[in-house]
Amino acid sequence: MNKTRVEMELDGAVVVGTLYLPEGAGPFPGLVFEGPLTSVKEQVTGKYAEALAKRGFVCLSLDHRHFGESGGEPRQYEHPGRKVEDLRAGLELLAGHDAVADGALGAVGVCAGAGYLSRAVAADPRVKAWGAVAGFFHDNSKQRQWMGDKYEAAVTRAVAAREQFERTGEVERIPAVGLEGEVAMPLREAYDYYGTERGAVDNYTNSFAVMSREHTLPWDAQGAASEITAPTLMIHSEKALAPALARSFFAALAGPKRELWVESEGQIDFYDRPERIEPAADALAEHFREHLGAR
Repeated sequence: MNKTRVEMELDGAVVVGTLYLPEGAGPFPGLVFEGPLTSVKEQVTGKYAEALAKRGFVCLSLDHRHFGESGGEPRQYEHPGRKVEDLRAGLELLAGHDAVADGALGAVGVCAGAGYLSRAVAADPRVKAWGAVAGFFHDNSKQRQWMGDKYEAAVTRAVAAREQFERTGEVERIPAVGLEGEVAMPLREAYDYYGTERGAVDNYTNSFAVMSREHTLPWDAQGAASEITAPTLMIHSEKALAPALARSFFAALAGPKRELWVESEGQIDFYDRPERIEPAADALAEHFREHLGAR
């Protein structure tokens, strides 16, 4: 397995990725990966990309615009719609690569990345199969219910933050994770990954632009399910995030589908623990070999 740096230009910004190439003679199926909120290519998507490359797939892990090595202002701007655009550009790169077999494209999403990826899969017929690992399948009605009166206030604040950026260039930011104060991901296990040496990489910044919530809070993955006809493998756990949302998403899928419920400590051990990643990669590889014509 070899790694190489790749670059794409999208709306004037350079998008940087890592391409993982299997050993041996190709061509191979190609897979693009989408990861959790604020993450970069050396973290979760890199782990899964490496695991699948070792199993015979060309794999692309991205720094999305506004994050990591990629361009785009403001920094740390979590915009699901732009991430979907980046993913589709990644599919274009894979489709044109000599090592990728014609028409053999798939995708993998982890955590919030599965909810973002669902919209790309629904809209892009080039994706012939996909998988979701510990996916958080956003449901806007549930988000409103969970937040109550705080929902509209949060969106209003996000819009004001965007307008401030557009007027002055100043960006309101909060930590992505932390143990006190306002943070974007107020889960202790999220801090135990992003806020410690466990998930630390030089390319990652523990920061979140408040204007992101204009797009993250209304994002709805559930509505994409009925538009997805590509074969789906969903890997989830009762201790991962929102298993009820995973079940409702799975039930609404329009195409061939298989679910695999496994044991886990929680959500975050799917990010980096070999005992979670290796069996998930085995199941994903089997899924893609069946539907992408891999050897």
